[in-house]
Amino acid sequence: MIERGQPVLLWEPRASFLVAFEPGRRLDTHRGSVILPEGLSFGDPVETSTGHRFWALIPSLSELSMKVRRTTTILYPKDIGYLIMETGLSEGQRVLEVGTGSGALTLVLARIVGGSGRVYSFERRPEFLENAKKNLEKWGLADRVEFILKDPAEEGFGIRDVHVAFVDVPEPWRMVRPAHEAIMGGGFWASLSPCVEQVLRVVEELEGSRFVAVKTVELLERELLVRPGKTRPRERMVSHTGYLTVARKIS
Repeated sequence: MIERGQPVLLWEPRASFLVAFEPGRRLDTHRGSVILPEGLSFGDPVETSTGHRFWALIPSLSELSMKVRRTTTILYPKDIGYLIMETGLSEGQRVLEVGTGSGALTLVLARIVGGSGRVYSFERRPEFLENAKKNLEKWGLADRVEFILKDPAEEGFGIRDVHVAFVDVPEPWRMVRPAHEAIMGGGFWASLSPCVEQVLRVVEELEGSRFVAVKTVELLERELLVRPGKTRPRERMVSHTGYLTVARKIS
């Protein structure tokens, strides 16, 4: 049985809605209105006022991050997943995030490091920071994050021995030297840049600031439309979202 406040994905083939479960709550959709019933369990159908069915599903981590309230562009799951794998992020670790934005990456980081870890999230815009904090409070993850209104490029991080620094800002090269001071020996730098010119500058700065194993990739995602006798790629795909750069700190 689903508990009050627990995230629920109401799914049907053409749309889905992420809600915090509250018995009796009404949701208006393109298929009519839905009243969330008492005793709803994951996997159960929920019928709308027009007779259509939604299914109550457990939301994935990618769905939680993609459905945050946005005040900025966000990192996509394909990019977040790659960076998590490349940096070996796990429970109990301490991590930096530069450029909180809407909190999509922040949410994923907080979920992975768990209650024994810590996310230090830096943002220059107070309105972005406030929105991101609300997004994490909604799902009970804000207590794992320290939201900091500050530009580390000018003031430094004031934190030491973190496992990884995730950087998503317009001028990431400005964060390289402060990040080197904050990251533990052998730890990771991970950044996303939408333009090649940004990549050139950040890689040059990394290689001149005692980072090694510098690598930049771009990921493209295309779903297959699977049908008997006529399976093919879908016309739409998640193509260029940014270039991902990963590096490791040496002493």
